[in-house]
Amino acid sequence: MSERNKREKLPKPDWLRIKLTTDGNYAEIKNMMRNKTLHTVCEEARCPNIYECWSNRTATFMILGDICTRACRFCAVKTGMPTELDLQEPERVAEAAEQMGLMHCVVTSVARDDLADGGASIFAATIMAIRKRLPFCRVEVLIPDFMGNWDALQVVMDANPDILNHNIETVARLSDRVRAKAKYKRSLELLRRAKEMKPKIPTKSSIMLGVGEQYDEIIQAMDDLRAVDCNILTLGQYLQPTPKHMPIERYVHPDEFAQLKIEGKNRGFRHVESGPLVRSSYHAHEQTDSAHAAIAAEEKGQALENNMGLGLESSSGSCASAASGALA
Repeated sequence: MSERNKREKLPKPDWLRIKLTTDGNYAEIKNMMRNKTLHTVCEEARCPNIYECWSNRTATFMILGDICTRACRFCAVKTGMPTELDLQEPERVAEAAEQMGLMHCVVTSVARDDLADGGASIFAATIMAIRKRLPFCRVEVLIPDFMGNWDALQVVMDANPDILNHNIETVARLSDRVRAKAKYKRSLELLRRAKEMKPKIPTKSSIMLGVGEQYDEIIQAMDDLRAVDCNILTLGQYLQPTPKHMPIERYVHPDEFAQLKIEGKNRGFRHVESGPLVRSSYHAHEQTDSAHAAIAAEEKGQALENNMGLGLESSSGSCASAASGALA
């Protein structure tokens, strides 16, 4: 048996066994997506958490159609020539979000390299449509790299998403093999520019494990993300969607995920979600709450430090003035 076949037949460990629950909420969301001609990354990417999330009335909307112009070796989304752009899609996403009563809405997309702006205008329109119907709903966007079109990124940032998410997916050494049309450095540059454009908007990225990376390479990827001030990190196990996709090199033990969470927190990420079944938008609401709490605590601490500094300067100045007067 070849090494490839051996890897494909790796027995799935117990910690990846998923309890399937398909209650009324699951069926309701599935029917609503069909009726509104909407797509979710939950279905298209065969996410292992779909039953849990849909039963809890959470979902990640996938805009710009369901056909991707890229063919990343890990991804189950269909590839080919996309259909015509649907300009009514943002409003239907907003309607669905309102119907679900969402307080945190995640919007992602296929890559649309066939469009001049990569679909940035539709992202912006979707953010604004959701905000119009749900003013208190946080909107998180998981965007493609727009092929390095920073004007397109600016369009998205000007719509003021609550979280800007872009995944590096893997470590630098494996990036070209895992996602041939994307570039590791370009993804880091996108995150850097997003923070430069809107410093107050938290940024987020994700790395999947089990594709051949080494531990020190994961740490280096963390350092690379922190160097561009990325605030939130998610780490999860890669699961091979079909035999045609990139094989699993190993199953990462939950203890290693726990250790990597500590490594990430030690490097200054405001929140790290790390576990075998973690995906970029898994428990996204909780991730955002945690990150915002950390940012608020940090800003409060900085403000107190600044105030103390001003107080000391004032006190020192008064003493200096008094001493000067006495000497005079």
